[in-house]
Amino acid sequence: MMEIRRYRASDHDAVWDLHNIALNEVGAHAGNGPWDDDLHRIEAVYIEAAGEFYVGTIDGRIVAMGALKRLTDDRAEICRMRVHPDVQRREFGTRILSKLEHRAREVGFRTLTLETTAGQVAAIRMYTKAGYEEVARGRKLGFEVMTFEKRL
Repeated sequence: MMEIRRYRASDHDAVWDLHNIALNEVGAHAGNGPWDDDLHRIEAVYIEAAGEFYVGTIDGRIVAMGALKRLTDDRAEICRMRVHPDVQRREFGTRILSKLEHRAREVGFRTLTLETTAGQVAAIRMYTKAGYEEVARGRKLGFEVMTFEKRL
């Protein structure tokens, strides 16, 4: 059973590894660059800035993660959603997403937004099932990117 908890500084290397493994698995890795700087400053970018960063663990091993990033007083972004390929299709992403949404409501956010690449079919299915609606498409770092929103 996966347990969900708040990120700790000691999780950095495992989170970084999961980020890279998960993106490589779905063909959505643009390579590491400045767009990943937030993953080296998780406390400042997410937790201390009225957001959140959760990790999902099984027997102490980080297998899932997701973040809530404050954009305005009433709007936040769901980001950094990753599930290790070894444990996909077990609803772990859905559980992280649900916990992030719960936290967003507690903080007072009224709208959530998120982006995913068009090729991540399982993620798109999860987001639409959770009530997110596509609001835009564009290109970012060489990928077709879909933007979704949900009113809380």
